[in-house]
Amino acid sequence: MSERADASGPGVISLRTLGSRPIAWVAWIVATTLAFVQPLTMLVRHVLPSQLHSYIVLVPFVAGYLLYLQRGTLLREYRTSISGALILSGAAVSALAAGIWWRGSLSVNDYLALITLAYVGIIAAGGFLFLGSRWMAAAAFPIGFLVFMVPMPDVVVDAFERASVQASAETTALFFRITGTPFVQDGQVFTLPGIVLKVAQECSGIRSSWVLLITSLVASHLFLKSPWRRALLVAFVIPLGIVRNGFRILVLGLLCIYVGPQMIDSPLHHQGGPIFFLLSLVPLYGLLWWLRRKDR
Repeated sequence: MSERADASGPGVISLRTLGSRPIAWVAWIVATTLAFVQPLTMLVRHVLPSQLHSYIVLVPFVAGYLLYLQRGTLLREYRTSISGALILSGAAVSALAAGIWWRGSLSVNDYLALITLAYVGIIAAGGFLFLGSRWMAAAAFPIGFLVFMVPMPDVVVDAFERASVQASAETTALFFRITGTPFVQDGQVFTLPGIVLKVAQECSGIRSSWVLLITSLVASHLFLKSPWRRALLVAFVIPLGIVRNGFRILVLGLLCIYVGPQMIDSPLHHQGGPIFFLLSLVPLYGLLWWLRRKDR
């Protein structure tokens, strides 16, 4: 069947012509995935045991589901956007070249971050090539969500952990004062009756905060319409993550005081993160519910 140009201008292809352009983009994605199969396999092996990046394996499926949900609002006409395809292809090739060139001096995580960024960039470039800038703008959130496939570079993780530790320590001190708990603070070290606690980088809660941020982004996209309400929900995650982490340290400190110092080695300390993560969803859901009512 031959393609015909739509009345809206040259280069526009109607969906009625068997959707050849979407099929071409799907083929582009499959070919790109096959070309990157080795580093993508390496990425999966790297992130599955990771406490921070294990969510990455779910990102493509979430992005695909979001695109499926949005299918009714996407444009039904397609246009080639050469400029968008070239810009993203150039960025992807640069990331790929940097990863290959500096592989010997990069950590596995940083190498995979560059290669995965190149993979996502090439997929997006195909979207501009086959579907056009207007279609990509309409599908901006699902396509942009793929960037969460890229592992956080080591330097970014370190900076976030340090900032989170400092903020969590100050919040914990505030909670101790509110509860009337006697303590002496020296930076991130708290001397409590019968035990000394240190807020280490491993206790930064960065993984829970990052997943909470991603959750808030998806929730704001699905349930809110106003841009400023979406921004408010996402911004709320930052203080929420700090308060959650400070509350977790408070609970652990009180248990060590009133139950016994052995609580420092309890499952609540080492495996209690999901419990406090679920607790933090309660105020997040409450704010979402209130914002959605105002949005209507």
